[in-house]
Amino acid sequence: MFPIAYGDTNLQLCLPESQSIDIISYHMKIEDSVRNQDVSIKKIREALSQPIGTPQLHELAAGKRSAVILISDGTRLCPSPLLLPPLLQELAKGGIHDEDIDIIIALGLHRKHTEEEMRQLVGEEVFSRIRVHNHSSAAEDCIRIGVTSAGTPIEINQLAVQADLRIVTGNIEPHAMAGISGGVKALVPGIASQCCIEHNHSLSLKVQTHAGCMDNPVHQDMEEALKFMSVDFLLNVVVDHNRHILGATAGHVIAAHRAGATIAIDHFLVPVNKSYDVVVVSPGGHPKDLQLYQAIKSLRNAASITKPGGAILLVAECSEMFGNGIFQYWVETKKNREHMVSKLKQQFVLGAHKVLHLDEVLSKHRVYLYSSLPRPLVSLLGMEQVDDLQSTYNQITAAGPAYTPEIAIMPYGSLTYPV
Repeated sequence: MFPIAYGDTNLQLCLPESQSIDIISYHMKIEDSVRNQDVSIKKIREALSQPIGTPQLHELAAGKRSAVILISDGTRLCPSPLLLPPLLQELAKGGIHDEDIDIIIALGLHRKHTEEEMRQLVGEEVFSRIRVHNHSSAAEDCIRIGVTSAGTPIEINQLAVQADLRIVTGNIEPHAMAGISGGVKALVPGIASQCCIEHNHSLSLKVQTHAGCMDNPVHQDMEEALKFMSVDFLLNVVVDHNRHILGATAGHVIAAHRAGATIAIDHFLVPVNKSYDVVVVSPGGHPKDLQLYQAIKSLRNAASITKPGGAILLVAECSEMFGNGIFQYWVETKKNREHMVSKLKQQFVLGAHKVLHLDEVLSKHRVYLYSSLPRPLVSLLGMEQVDDLQSTYNQITAAGPAYTPEIAIMPYGSLTYPV
């Protein structure tokens, strides 16, 4: 039996002994994975005590009256409850106390969090001390501070603009559009306006971007925002699917992020020298399969090693269904996928752009989806509904008289980027 992560549980898939199956996974170097929370905190403190390209945070805080800390939302693996207490201690050492600190959840255009989710996101002790805010991407809640050379209006959360000291946190992993997550992404798109985010992301239509490579117009445009507003300090981590810390970097928002990106690339870009007839992929369970919007990333990773005409079995709970209202509206109301793709290539629509990502896969592969999504929605997406995981697996991997399929399983598809 092979465990397949699904939401907060594991499903068991029976793999016949007669089948030859390759397991494609990111590099889990157990000796690097920090499994003891005390040791995790030690690694974070070590990064804070040896920042790259900046003085220590308490030195930067000296003489400042207020600070904002940007944190990742609940769809990310970032262990914010471990990052925040040491940061708050540094700020207090520099003279900025709890009442002068705000934490902003860098939602971008993701949904806002409930109070209970905020408590879980930052930890009960921090939530009881520090003001925590959902970012709003509405124009009236952001301040325009400049326009990039690509024409992106840099409009940023007014609370962050007005703060004396700005700190970004996050976890670093490959990203199909930006190249690498973490770093300045906490600022743009994290706490930017809808107009800013949409224009920045639309740049991806003009050029092919690759996971692991930040040398692309989308990421360069994000970093150009720093010309108009500084980020004073960064604390980023690289984590595995269980949020165990593989590495931590702190300091200058670009230099320290580059150092962390090297660690992430080493772990998450995986050489694969063949393609497969059938690929079974799970994003890795919660929170990576919380929404179809996020699970599509794993689907694209699986497609990169699937033969044209091959089958992909995506196992993703999607308890929040699509995870984006605009994406769902397009799928439910527009004429067909071809029509949607044509319109999106003429004018980029954030949220609906996931249809383009789906089309990349569906135009070449058969996709089977085991999830909590209702059957009609799965059909509208262009996928085939899976009611029984085992029987569907048996069906699509069955050998014929002159055919033995090559099969791969990607148990952590959201962190595994085949190259």
